[in-house]
Amino acid sequence: MISVNGLTVQFGGVTSLDSMTVEFPNGICGLIGPNGAGKTTFFNVMSGFVTPRAGRVEVDGVDLLSMPSFRRARWGVRRTFQTEQAIEKLSVFENVATVYEHSGAAAGGRIDAVNSALEFVGLSKVANDLVRTLPAKERRFIEVARAVVGSPKVVLLDEPAAGLPDEETAELTEIIKAIPERTGASVILVDHDMSLVQAVCPWSAVLDFGRLLAAGPTGEVLHDPKVLAAYLGTDAGEEVPS
Repeated sequence: MISVNGLTVQFGGVTSLDSMTVEFPNGICGLIGPNGAGKTTFFNVMSGFVTPRAGRVEVDGVDLLSMPSFRRARWGVRRTFQTEQAIEKLSVFENVATVYEHSGAAAGGRIDAVNSALEFVGLSKVANDLVRTLPAKERRFIEVARAVVGSPKVVLLDEPAAGLPDEETAELTEIIKAIPERTGASVILVDHDMSLVQAVCPWSAVLDFGRLLAAGPTGEVLHDPKVLAAYLGTDAGEEVPS
Protein backbone atom coordinates (compact mmCIF):
# COMPACT_ATOMS: atom_id res chain seq x y z
CA MET A 1 0.00 0.00 0.00
CA ILE A 2 1.18 3.52 -0.83
CA SER A 3 0.10 5.89 1.94
CA VAL A 4 0.19 9.64 1.29
CA ASN A 5 -0.47 11.98 4.22
CA GLY A 6 -0.67 15.78 4.04
CA LEU A 7 1.59 16.06 0.99
CA THR A 8 2.08 19.71 0.08
CA VAL A 9 4.22 21.15 -2.72
CA GLN A 10 4.58 24.84 -3.48
CA PHE A 11 6.43 26.60 -6.28
CA GLY A 12 6.58 30.25 -5.29
CA GLY A 13 2.98 31.31 -4.79
CA VAL A 14 1.56 28.26 -6.58
CA THR A 15 0.43 25.25 -4.56
CA SER A 16 0.79 22.21 -6.81
CA LEU A 17 -0.22 19.70 -4.15
CA ASP A 18 -2.43 20.87 -1.31
CA SER A 19 -2.39 18.52 1.71
CA MET A 20 -2.88 15.46 -0.49
CA THR A 21 -3.94 12.53 1.68
CA VAL A 22 -4.84 9.19 0.12
CA GLU A 23 -4.02 5.49 0.30
CA PHE A 24 -3.36 3.66 -2.95
CA PRO A 25 -4.14 -0.06 -2.55
CA ASN A 26 -1.90 -2.76 -4.00
CA GLY A 27 -2.28 -3.56 -7.69
CA ILE A 28 -2.86 -0.97 -10.41
CA CYS A 29 -4.31 2.41 -9.47
CA GLY A 30 -5.18 5.37 -11.65
CA LEU A 31 -4.30 8.98 -10.86
CA ILE A 32 -6.32 11.30 -13.05
CA GLY A 33 -7.23 14.95 -13.31
CA PRO A 34 -7.08 17.92 -15.66
CA ASN A 35 -3.81 19.41 -16.88
CA GLY A 36 -2.02 21.14 -14.04
CA ALA A 37 -3.84 19.16 -11.36
CA GLY A 38 -0.59 17.99 -9.73
CA LYS A 39 -0.28 14.44 -11.09
CA THR A 40 3.25 14.73 -12.47
CA THR A 41 4.27 16.77 -9.43
CA PHE A 42 3.21 13.81 -7.30
CA PHE A 43 5.35 11.48 -9.42
CA ASN A 44 8.25 13.94 -9.10
CA VAL A 45 7.89 13.83 -5.32
CA MET A 46 7.80 10.02 -5.34
CA SER A 47 10.91 9.75 -7.48
CA GLY A 48 12.88 12.49 -5.72
CA PHE A 49 12.88 15.30 -8.27
CA VAL A 50 10.78 17.56 -6.02
CA THR A 51 11.02 18.02 -2.26
CA PRO A 52 7.62 18.66 -0.66
CA ARG A 53 7.04 21.43 1.83
CA ALA A 54 5.18 19.05 4.12
CA GLY A 55 3.76 15.54 4.28
CA ARG A 56 4.78 11.89 4.19
CA VAL A 57 4.75 9.09 1.66
CA GLU A 58 5.10 5.52 2.88
CA VAL A 59 5.21 2.33 0.81
CA ASP A 60 4.30 -0.71 2.88
CA GLY A 61 5.46 1.21 5.94
CA VAL A 62 8.77 2.40 4.43
CA ASP A 63 9.31 6.17 4.62
CA LEU A 64 10.05 6.95 0.99
CA LEU A 65 10.85 10.63 1.43
CA SER A 66 13.65 9.91 3.89
CA MET A 67 15.71 8.39 1.05
CA PRO A 68 17.74 10.39 -1.48
CA SER A 69 16.58 9.85 -5.06
CA PHE A 70 19.33 7.38 -5.99
CA ARG A 71 18.44 5.17 -3.03
CA ARG A 72 14.79 5.23 -4.05
CA ALA A 73 15.81 3.94 -7.47
CA ARG A 74 17.86 1.16 -5.88
CA TRP A 75 15.08 0.39 -3.41
CA GLY A 76 12.62 -0.07 -6.26
CA VAL A 77 10.93 3.16 -7.40
CA ARG A 78 10.67 3.27 -11.20
CA ARG A 79 8.87 5.64 -13.50
CA THR A 80 8.24 6.65 -17.06
CA PHE A 81 7.90 10.23 -18.26
CA GLN A 82 5.49 12.08 -20.54
CA THR A 83 8.39 12.65 -22.95
CA GLU A 84 10.59 9.79 -24.11
CA GLN A 85 13.75 9.28 -22.08
CA ALA A 86 15.36 6.46 -24.06
CA ILE A 87 18.90 7.25 -25.24
CA GLU A 88 18.77 7.34 -29.03
CA LYS A 89 22.43 6.45 -29.63
CA LEU A 90 22.16 3.25 -27.59
CA SER A 91 20.51 -0.02 -28.52
CA VAL A 92 17.24 -1.17 -26.99
CA PHE A 93 19.13 -3.68 -24.85
CA GLU A 94 21.62 -1.07 -23.66
CA ASN A 95 18.83 1.34 -22.69
CA VAL A 96 17.18 -1.21 -20.45
CA ALA A 97 20.53 -2.39 -19.12
CA THR A 98 21.45 1.11 -17.91
CA VAL A 99 18.44 1.08 -15.60
CA TYR A 100 19.23 -2.40 -14.32
CA GLU A 101 22.84 -1.43 -13.61
CA HIS A 102 21.69 1.41 -11.34
CA SER A 103 19.01 -0.60 -9.58
CA GLY A 104 21.29 -2.25 -7.04
CA ALA A 105 20.49 -5.69 -8.47
CA ALA A 106 23.15 -8.37 -8.84
CA ALA A 107 25.46 -7.66 -11.76
CA GLY A 108 25.52 -11.33 -12.72
CA GLY A 109 21.83 -11.33 -13.55
CA ARG A 110 21.98 -8.41 -15.96
CA ILE A 111 21.63 -10.20 -19.30
CA ASP A 112 18.81 -12.48 -18.19
CA ALA A 113 16.93 -9.64 -16.48
CA VAL A 114 17.15 -7.32 -19.49
CA ASN A 115 16.15 -10.03 -21.94
CA SER A 116 13.21 -10.96 -19.70
CA ALA A 117 12.01 -7.34 -19.61
CA LEU A 118 12.30 -7.03 -23.39
CA GLU A 119 10.38 -10.27 -23.90
CA PHE A 120 7.69 -9.01 -21.53
CA VAL A 121 7.02 -5.93 -23.68
CA GLY A 122 7.56 -7.70 -27.01
CA LEU A 123 10.85 -6.09 -28.00
CA SER A 124 13.16 -9.12 -28.10
CA LYS A 125 13.47 -9.00 -31.89
CA VAL A 126 14.76 -5.41 -31.85
CA ALA A 127 17.03 -5.77 -28.80
CA ASN A 128 20.14 -4.82 -30.78
CA ASP A 129 18.56 -2.01 -32.81
CA LEU A 130 19.44 1.59 -32.05
CA VAL A 131 16.58 3.50 -30.47
CA ARG A 132 16.81 6.29 -33.05
CA THR A 133 15.81 3.82 -35.80
CA LEU A 134 12.58 2.73 -34.12
CA PRO A 135 8.98 3.95 -34.54
CA ALA A 136 6.87 5.44 -31.75
CA LYS A 137 5.38 2.20 -30.43
CA GLU A 138 8.72 0.53 -29.79
CA ARG A 139 10.12 3.68 -28.21
CA ARG A 140 7.15 3.85 -25.84
CA PHE A 141 7.47 0.19 -24.96
CA ILE A 142 11.17 0.66 -24.15
CA GLU A 143 10.09 3.05 -21.39
CA VAL A 144 7.92 0.32 -19.87
CA ALA A 145 10.73 -2.25 -20.13
CA ARG A 146 13.03 0.15 -18.29
CA ALA A 147 10.41 0.52 -15.56
CA VAL A 148 9.95 -3.21 -14.96
CA VAL A 149 13.50 -4.56 -15.34
CA GLY A 150 14.92 -6.09 -12.18
CA SER A 151 12.74 -6.01 -9.07
CA PRO A 152 10.73 -2.78 -8.86
CA LYS A 153 8.45 -2.19 -5.88
CA VAL A 154 6.60 0.84 -7.28
CA VAL A 155 6.07 1.57 -10.99
CA LEU A 156 4.86 5.06 -11.92
CA LEU A 157 3.57 5.32 -15.50
CA ASP A 158 3.14 8.89 -16.75
CA GLU A 159 1.10 9.00 -19.98
CA PRO A 160 2.57 5.73 -21.36
CA ALA A 161 0.06 5.60 -24.22
CA ALA A 162 0.65 9.16 -25.44
CA GLY A 163 0.66 9.28 -29.24
CA LEU A 164 -0.24 5.61 -29.73
CA PRO A 165 -3.16 4.54 -31.95
CA ASP A 166 -5.93 2.38 -30.51
CA GLU A 167 -4.45 -0.95 -31.62
CA GLU A 168 -1.10 -0.25 -29.98
CA THR A 169 -2.78 1.14 -26.86
CA ALA A 170 -4.69 -2.15 -26.60
CA GLU A 171 -1.39 -4.02 -26.70
CA LEU A 172 0.04 -1.73 -24.03
CA THR A 173 -3.08 -2.30 -21.91
CA GLU A 174 -2.35 -6.02 -21.65
CA ILE A 175 1.28 -5.34 -20.73
CA ILE A 176 0.32 -2.93 -17.94
CA LYS A 177 -2.26 -5.38 -16.57
CA ALA A 178 0.47 -8.00 -16.23
CA ILE A 179 3.00 -5.83 -14.34
CA PRO A 180 1.85 -6.57 -10.74
CA GLU A 181 1.79 -10.32 -11.28
CA ARG A 182 5.15 -10.31 -13.06
CA THR A 183 7.02 -8.02 -10.67
CA GLY A 184 4.95 -7.82 -7.48
CA ALA A 185 5.10 -4.03 -7.81
CA SER A 186 2.33 -1.56 -7.15
CA VAL A 187 1.50 0.51 -10.24
CA ILE A 188 0.14 4.05 -10.46
CA LEU A 189 -1.00 5.12 -13.91
CA VAL A 190 -1.46 8.71 -15.04
CA ASP A 191 -3.24 8.99 -18.38
CA HIS A 192 -5.89 11.10 -20.08
CA ASP A 193 -7.19 8.07 -21.99
CA MET A 194 -10.17 7.08 -19.83
CA SER A 195 -10.62 3.86 -21.78
CA LEU A 196 -7.12 2.80 -20.76
CA VAL A 197 -7.66 3.85 -17.15
CA GLN A 198 -10.92 1.94 -16.91
CA ALA A 199 -9.37 -1.12 -18.56
CA VAL A 200 -6.39 -1.47 -16.21
CA CYS A 201 -7.23 0.38 -12.97
CA PRO A 202 -9.77 -1.13 -10.56
CA TRP A 203 -9.20 1.87 -8.27
CA SER A 204 -8.46 5.53 -9.04
CA ALA A 205 -7.87 8.88 -7.37
CA VAL A 206 -8.67 12.26 -8.90
CA LEU A 207 -6.72 15.47 -8.36
CA ASP A 208 -7.95 18.96 -9.15
CA PHE A 209 -5.85 22.07 -8.44
CA GLY A 210 -3.59 19.94 -6.23
CA ARG A 211 -6.40 18.69 -4.03
CA LEU A 212 -7.83 15.21 -3.81
CA LEU A 213 -11.26 15.38 -5.40
CA ALA A 214 -12.35 11.75 -5.20
CA ALA A 215 -10.93 8.26 -4.64
CA GLY A 216 -12.34 4.76 -4.90
CA PRO A 217 -13.39 2.16 -7.47
CA THR A 218 -12.72 3.62 -10.90
CA GLY A 219 -16.24 3.21 -12.23
CA GLU A 220 -17.71 5.05 -9.26
CA VAL A 221 -15.08 7.79 -9.35
CA LEU A 222 -15.66 8.53 -13.04
CA HIS A 223 -19.36 9.00 -12.38
CA ASP A 224 -18.87 11.24 -9.37
CA PRO A 225 -20.57 14.59 -10.15
CA LYS A 226 -17.53 16.53 -8.91
CA VAL A 227 -15.28 14.60 -11.29
CA LEU A 228 -17.65 15.02 -14.22
CA ALA A 229 -17.67 18.76 -13.67
CA ALA A 230 -13.98 19.31 -12.92
CA TYR A 231 -12.18 16.78 -15.07
CA LEU A 232 -14.48 15.79 -17.92
CA GLY A 233 -16.06 19.20 -18.31
CA THR A 234 -19.62 17.87 -18.15
CA ASP A 235 -22.70 18.57 -16.13
CA ALA A 236 -23.42 16.35 -13.15
CA GLY A 237 -26.24 14.60 -14.97
CA GLU A 238 -24.21 13.44 -17.96
CA GLU A 239 -22.87 9.90 -18.22
CA VAL A 240 -19.38 8.60 -18.97
CA PRO A 241 -19.20 5.89 -21.65
CA SER A 242 -18.54 2.47 -20.13
